[in-house]
Amino acid sequence: MKEKLVVIVGPTAVGKTKTSVELAKAINGEIISGDSMQIYKGLNIGTAKVSDDEKDGITHHLLDIKDPTEPYSVAEFQHNARNLIHEINKRGKIPIIAGGTGLYIRSVTHDYEFSEARKNDELRNKFQQKADEHGADSLHEELKRVDPIRAAEIHPNNVHRVIRALEIYYETGNVPSNEQKNKGNEMESNYDLALVGLTMDREILYERINRRVDLMIDQGVIEEAKWLLSMDISNSLAAKAIGYKELFPYLLGDSTLEEAVTILKRNSRRYAKRQFTWFNNQMNIQWFSMDKAPFDKKFREILHFVEGKLKISENV
Repeated sequence: MKEKLVVIVGPTAVGKTKTSVELAKAINGEIISGDSMQIYKGLNIGTAKVSDDEKDGITHHLLDIKDPTEPYSVAEFQHNARNLIHEINKRGKIPIIAGGTGLYIRSVTHDYEFSEARKNDELRNKFQQKADEHGADSLHEELKRVDPIRAAEIHPNNVHRVIRALEIYYETGNVPSNEQKNKGNEMESNYDLALVGLTMDREILYERINRRVDLMIDQGVIEEAKWLLSMDISNSLAAKAIGYKELFPYLLGDSTLEEAVTILKRNSRRYAKRQFTWFNNQMNIQWFSMDKAPFDKKFREILHFVEGKLKISENV
């Protein structure tokens, strides 16, 4: 029999944390973070990491497992998450992956393999030079031209991943997103899988994002950004996280706080839009609109779907 797995995805600020905790309480579950930045110690406010109070006694995994100086990859997440899914099922509980990093999640839910395209230093140097001379956005635009789906899942500032995607395309002639789809997305999952997507009217979501950024500022995200900046790790994955890199110019005296906050809100909204695009194109998800009814009513719908999909009783 396949091991059971629930996945809750959706854009930033849509309500994944609350929904996953309530679901874990209802079906005897444990939560695995599916966020590429919440793995880092010390990055709490800017990543909207679940607090101890919000956990409400539910066990959470893959939080605070890396220092910001350390790298973390999709392959490493795949290995860690699959081990946890097995362990949680073995204990008679149900694992729930909750997060918005689509590529990480899909690498777990399906037989996702990583490209075997050889590394081409000449191509890499060429792309890096283009990024250095014309900016990261120019490189991202090139990826968008050849593979808009892959471009939607990579932030323009993540130059390393943009270069790797372009390298795969020019080295193999294959569109990276098609290659990944053929290796995983269209195949049946190895798990008894319930895929839940949370959505919301764009304008309502964007207003929630703006309010979340204001709250982050009030809670002290600037101090987290200052700490991260002091570590001098500008090329690390952690330093590229939305919520921190937008504040660096302010901390360096190159912009006002108001300008930095405006850019942070804009980038967060753009990220949410890219998340919508990616999930709609890449995964077969049962969507629930979180702004159409009170949370309790919407949660009952989600719970009913999960129980039916996994054939579990409400009184697990």
